[in-house]
Amino acid sequence: MRKHWLCIGAAGLLALMSACGKETAPEAGKVPTQAVGGETAGNEDGGESGGNGKNGDAEDGTENPDGGNSQNPDDKGNDDGSGNTGDGNTGGTDKENGGSFGDADAKPTPPAEWIVEDMNIGPATSLTPLKEAYAPYFKVGVGLTGYAPHVMMTTSEAMSEIVKYHFNSTTLTNLMKPSYLLDQKGSIENAENGDGMPAVKFDSCIDALEFCKENGIGMRGHTLVWHAQVPDWFFREGYENDAPLVTRETMLSRMESYIAQVIGFTEENYPGVVYCWDVVNEAVEPGAGMHEDETGYCIRTYNGEEENLWYTVVGADYVEMAFTYARKYAPEGVKLFYNDYNTFQPVKNEKICALLSDLSAKGLVDGVGMQSYYDRKNPDIKGRTGSVQAAIENFSELGLEIQITELTINIDEPDERALLVQAMRYKEMFQLLMELDTDNGGPANITSVTVFGLMDEYMLYPDNTEYSRFFDGELQPKQAILWVLDAAEGK
Repeated sequence: MRKHWLCIGAAGLLALMSACGKETAPEAGKVPTQAVGGETAGNEDGGESGGNGKNGDAEDGTENPDGGNSQNPDDKGNDDGSGNTGDGNTGGTDKENGGSFGDADAKPTPPAEWIVEDMNIGPATSLTPLKEAYAPYFKVGVGLTGYAPHVMMTTSEAMSEIVKYHFNSTTLTNLMKPSYLLDQKGSIENAENGDGMPAVKFDSCIDALEFCKENGIGMRGHTLVWHAQVPDWFFREGYENDAPLVTRETMLSRMESYIAQVIGFTEENYPGVVYCWDVVNEAVEPGAGMHEDETGYCIRTYNGEEENLWYTVVGADYVEMAFTYARKYAPEGVKLFYNDYNTFQPVKNEKICALLSDLSAKGLVDGVGMQSYYDRKNPDIKGRTGSVQAAIENFSELGLEIQITELTINIDEPDERALLVQAMRYKEMFQLLMELDTDNGGPANITSVTVFGLMDEYMLYPDNTEYSRFFDGELQPKQAILWVLDAAEGK
């Protein structure tokens, strides 16, 4: 497989796609005076559901991150769709289709090397690579979708080729979370016959780590401590399902052992691959009745109607203790991040800043991750109070790295108007990030921007209806990626 293709501009790409039989949207006209719809942002990190639009990281679709109440875009129950919904005219000559070579409607067959798994990846790998376009500013990453190893993105050769071509950072959307790594059977055996520490297995994430190692691609470790997608038994005596909760001291020992094992495994077997860790995910929750009041940080006490067992067993300082252990075991140069959704909301932004200011003063945190689940209208990208710009500027005052960790701009249906608005929003977002970046004279040290998936109608999930990505259900480039590349060129 050729790894590099002639890089062409947006206009050339659209002509190429048309020549290969892929229908393209009409030329973008004026910006609509009003964005269509008000669909909510999708969730990738799945914590609780709530009225003010919550988190976005779970495969379970239990909580919606950055503004709305829709389910998680990577939810195996909600996002299981194969995505071959195009017009099907990407291959075959007119002669093969019953016509003649002289017909006006003749559509040339794409070069054989462009066809991978019956998908034409030529248009995707003929663009300027995103990682090169934004190299002066920050890494460009992609979420490796998958609720199980057999449906993880890199099991597809076609998707893998596009990932290798465009991105220099990855994040496992699910397969490195505690619910995948903790081994209950092994942990029970340790409790009965060993040191009582949790057993950890890595079969869910080894394929992705190998892929990154072989191709020189970095990975964001996601995530060590989170109130969701962590098994209840992890907090109970003997690791038994219905046993009483353990003491604070026991839970802190388990936390330290888990963090040490996970960081140690990746560094011993894949040195240099994981360049940062989301140490704690979504711990700040200013919603009424959902947080403690003692610290001033609004540390989450509940995950929907369920207790946040990290808070229940350890207390509000579980966040600081997680960073303390991560700093102890992370090698020099591996950065430690706090990651959260709805970071643009003024009250939540204020509380996160207060937490990170104190952690930074103790030398425990290196950066903040802004998940960034948006829809066609909300939030404002630029502006003052309540905008993405205001949030980034506030975080920049802390002197920490800033990463956009799960960027997703959702639309309900891929109609022409919605796709245009989506492209505009993505372009505005990347323009803002370049403007604010210290490498462009701005105040914010933005080091990585990750879009949290590759393709719409994800081909390895049946009946998937995700339309927030840069490539469509046939892996053809959408307006969004074309406009993002234009932004890098100052267009």
